[in-house]
Amino acid sequence: MSVVEKTFLGCLMKADYLLHDTIIQPDQLESARHKALMRRMVELKRAGKGVDLLTFTTLPDLESFGGMSYLTELLSYAEPEKFNETEKLILELWKEREKRNILTLAAMNDWEITKVISELDKINQSKMEDHTSLHQALVRIYEAPWEDQTHSKGVTTGIKKLDLLTGGFQGGEVTIIAARPSMGKTDVMLHFAKISGWAGFLPLVFSLEMPEKLITSRLMASTGGFNRSKMRDPKRMLTKSQKDKWADVIGDLDETNIQIFDGAGQTVAEMRAKTRKLMHEFPSKKPIVFIDYLTLIQPSEMYGGNTHLQVTEISKSLKMMAKDFDCPVICLAQLNRSVETRANKRPMMSDIRESGSVEQDADVILFLYREAYYDKDSEDHSLEMIVSKNRNGPVGMIKVGYNEHTGAIGEQKEQSPANS
Repeated sequence: MSVVEKTFLGCLMKADYLLHDTIIQPDQLESARHKALMRRMVELKRAGKGVDLLTFTTLPDLESFGGMSYLTELLSYAEPEKFNETEKLILELWKEREKRNILTLAAMNDWEITKVISELDKINQSKMEDHTSLHQALVRIYEAPWEDQTHSKGVTTGIKKLDLLTGGFQGGEVTIIAARPSMGKTDVMLHFAKISGWAGFLPLVFSLEMPEKLITSRLMASTGGFNRSKMRDPKRMLTKSQKDKWADVIGDLDETNIQIFDGAGQTVAEMRAKTRKLMHEFPSKKPIVFIDYLTLIQPSEMYGGNTHLQVTEISKSLKMMAKDFDCPVICLAQLNRSVETRANKRPMMSDIRESGSVEQDADVILFLYREAYYDKDSEDHSLEMIVSKNRNGPVGMIKVGYNEHTGAIGEQKEQSPANS
């Protein structure tokens, strides 16, 4: 039987935390015995038991897994430090087998070529390597040398009143940022990512919808004060003074150490695996995880299509991830349309209710609202941040400055009294 699979299962037995983080599903293993063994490990883990040799000795059907001698053999193959490479190999081997199956099926059933291509595409989308560090992205868009920029370390959220209310983002806590589409959720998230990066954290951005190039372009626009529409063709559309500033903006952004993962349909286990890997790469920095957005996260099982149960599983896994890594997890969420039917369209806690147990699992729930979005004639171009739940502090509303053309977020110049 495959040495790769033996190494993989041996690692899971030797370091059982890896079972939480692995992206490999039992069905992606080739050997029937290995599939059954991994399924049993998942069951044991769910029941709160270990997946070590000792636990296996107590199983009545131990012989069906090859008995003690086989399990001891698996353990001898374990090399947890090579776990990432082992996972990759298993995934590659599984893809090759799946592709062969598809081509066989296609030949037997005379599939249209478009169907064959779309089925093969689905397999290719299972990947671990969707990672672009913002550093690589910035080098790609501008390679010229630049001066080192010095920075005053900003406070965690970069908005003083929000810090006073929430104490900033805390390790082990999940913050949900919820709003209707086009309210500025992604801009707010990227603002928090930059600020935390400049303050010395390691921001990991899991963008399940927007590709890395667009994230990089948005970061450039909001940091440099460039109109977003100009980013489509900087050479033609940026002014001379904006071009002169370009290198400095890149220098500034490069210091954030932001890491971008833009694979669609990632599971929380995949995000954990990638976070753990980055924590090894940057041992001196504490991670802070940003996810855009909640319902695009793939659940580990489909629950018969019951979205409520899927979202509940995801929100519990996010909380577990925040606690296990002792890092803040900030996740964006779309609000349902019920908001639109009310005269006062400011979001409320009830707008989030059908989203599984998000409401109880989150430590902080932050709603975003812009008057100008609904009333085009409004003079008020601020963005309201409504803290509706705050496990360790007060709730309330603050207004921040928001430039919808550049995506920049900042303190509001003249603060209007909060009517919370």
